[in-house]
Amino acid sequence: MTEAVRRATGEESELFGASRTDSGAHAAGQVAHFDCAVPLPVTKWPGVLNRLLPLDLRVVAAEGVDAAFHSRFSARYRHYRYTVMRDDTDPFQGRYAYVYFKKLNLSAMRLAAERLVGEHDFEAFTEELAPEVENTVRELYRVEVDQSGDETRIDVEGTAFMRGMMRRLSGFLVEVGRGHRPAEDASVLLGPKRECVQWPVVLPARGLCLRKVVY
Repeated sequence: MTEAVRRATGEESELFGASRTDSGAHAAGQVAHFDCAVPLPVTKWPGVLNRLLPLDLRVVAAEGVDAAFHSRFSARYRHYRYTVMRDDTDPFQGRYAYVYFKKLNLSAMRLAAERLVGEHDFEAFTEELAPEVENTVRELYRVEVDQSGDETRIDVEGTAFMRGMMRRLSGFLVEVGRGHRPAEDASVLLGPKRECVQWPVVLPARGLCLRKVVY
């Protein structure tokens, strides 16, 4: 994307994304911004950039913003979805989901999900923290588990997410759903005795999708 912007503007424009998803994950609602001096109407930018981008990356809309706007720091919250499927016969859907063939206990998963809502220390739900990350407290507004056919969807909305946080959080809920651990482990993992229990598994990145960034 940065190279496409450079070619379109003829400038060394820096592109700022709203959220850094894990390698191999997907984004249906990523937002990014850049500054440039090219006097091109805002409505023309999607077409210009899409001609320079690979087919699996599309700009769907563009709008002008003031100088104070930042795609990452101006965001109010982000919505992620992790998808689990019981059937792997569809090769197209399988690219965007983690496959677990057995039935999950949705009631137990929902009980565990409720315990994750709010402001907590999510250190036990991260992966390979960057050295500069000192604060692991985050706030989640919504954690919901729903089912549609063979798909189990884990939808989470929060202010910000650390590396691997969504995939380990989803791993925890799947472990609860398959009876591997109780929903009550959420309270332990979010508390000072988190080292006393096994931390959740990190699910594959392919099941993760950034759905929306809200400003």
